[in-house]
Amino acid sequence: MAGKPTTKREGTVSSNPQIDAPTESPAHPQARAAAPSATLPSAPDSSSPTSPSDSSATPPPLVERARNERVETPATPPSLVERARNERVETPRTFEQHRPNWRRAYATRLWLSDAFVLVWAVYGTQLLWFGWGNAQVAIRQDSRFNEFSYWIFSAVLVIAWMWALSLIDSRDHRVIGNGPTEYVRMARASFTFFGAIAILAFLFRVDVARGYLLIALPLGIFVLLLERWLWRQWLIAQRWVGRYSAKVLLVGSAESVAAIARELHRSPTAGYHVVGACVPSGKVADTIPGTPVPVMGTVDNVELAIAATGADTVAVTSTDDLPTMKVKQISWALEAGRQHLVLAPSIADIAGPRIHTRPVAGLPLIHVETPKFSRGQRIAKRTMDLLISVVGLVLISPVLAFLAISVRLTSEGPVLFRQKRIGLKGREFEMLKFRSMVVNAEELLSGLRAKQNSGNEVLFKMADDPRVTPIGKIMRKYSLDELPQLFNVLAGNMSLVGPRPPLASEVELYDTHVHRRFLMKPGITGAWQVGGRSSLSWEDSVRLDLAYVENWSLIGDFVILVKTARAALNPGNSAH
Repeated sequence: MAGKPTTKREGTVSSNPQIDAPTESPAHPQARAAAPSATLPSAPDSSSPTSPSDSSATPPPLVERARNERVETPATPPSLVERARNERVETPRTFEQHRPNWRRAYATRLWLSDAFVLVWAVYGTQLLWFGWGNAQVAIRQDSRFNEFSYWIFSAVLVIAWMWALSLIDSRDHRVIGNGPTEYVRMARASFTFFGAIAILAFLFRVDVARGYLLIALPLGIFVLLLERWLWRQWLIAQRWVGRYSAKVLLVGSAESVAAIARELHRSPTAGYHVVGACVPSGKVADTIPGTPVPVMGTVDNVELAIAATGADTVAVTSTDDLPTMKVKQISWALEAGRQHLVLAPSIADIAGPRIHTRPVAGLPLIHVETPKFSRGQRIAKRTMDLLISVVGLVLISPVLAFLAISVRLTSEGPVLFRQKRIGLKGREFEMLKFRSMVVNAEELLSGLRAKQNSGNEVLFKMADDPRVTPIGKIMRKYSLDELPQLFNVLAGNMSLVGPRPPLASEVELYDTHVHRRFLMKPGITGAWQVGGRSSLSWEDSVRLDLAYVENWSLIGDFVILVKTARAALNPGNSAH
């Protein structure tokens, strides 16, 4: 301490030399004179009352000396949030904050690309139908309107189509990048727009070539969807590295914050990057248990935490521990158009069609409907199963014959492996597969459980299972051993897409809620197969299967089938 300069200042200590510059105080004019050489005394004056020659005096402790002489004791540098609270210092802006708003920039790119593909589709259709001539749109029995060129009509069509896409908010940041809403809105706006054109043409007796419209509509929708899909792939790649995502500050209890943080971390492509959290008993520099999310303070410091983290979205995960009116205060403090408030209830794996918000007495009540499978839905799913399985069996019959001969010639035993599995409503059925293991594989299983290096506590998987035959390794890697299950689909025991068909021994280990998997037929493929297969934990496998059962849709089945084909061609290290 001796000889180390200190400064006098009322308030808190800051490590910023400009902020910590000494100020004059009218109450202590001697401080100005003493400031250049203000140090702790290193040697007492012999004439001082506290001189060592005075045996009755003892040196005062450091704290008392600091109090008497108004010398500040050393302090650790305050955190960014504390500086923002105590001194209202403007927090440093990162390079990312200086960049233009990513939502507006991305929407602009979509607008430009939408306009380009619509010009290509509409004028391409015109050239295909009419050639380079100056074809005219005819007006019947109305002298108030003159005939006009299709070149002008196509321009009006493109402008009006772009306007329809804007009205439906197809470029809104809430729908881009994740889920089918973006595509559904575009298709709905396009069909509605062309329906309006047909009505107006009928009312005003305008003769628009039907072939021109019948080509322009599907072609335009197709190129729009393809263009948006390509942009989504680019956006997903950006979000994998942390760009083009909302910076989220979580507010609520530690348990709910941890749950939501884990779900958002599981899906980085959803576009929500957690930058901090405010919890009731939060201490700055702590982290939420089980996550890398830093604690930015208590729920009373939300505004300061937003400034410190640069968050543009506040997600309230629970309101039990928040003061009354706190959620409203948070919403009032947000900058309109740039910062957003999200209420994130701890309900995971529930799809949009089952969630309805109904305002009742000023309360936004969230209704979660129970899963329902109507007769029409079951008929539609069964129809798709039959059509695809019949066509598939016809197309891949040479592959099936080649695999059957390969299994027969390379190892002893039957070509097909038959095993009892549990299906719809807990009923047992016999599942078919190409045999990929030795004949006595079941007898060797007990001796291999201690060497399990994949799968999970319920599902046995082994990366280098010694029971697998050489041809079996190839079939299992590319899921070719599953192809005979198409006959199970024809028989009605299985579906193309559904939960994994379990063994009876596995069902005995199920918790009560896991039995909800039996509400639907098991599938050849499913959410767990395209979500990680053998690398998944048991909890994740159950979560994916239950999410599929409770949120089933034909579009979802089609998406899973496409992902399955892609995963089969490029299996990586998850297939054993």
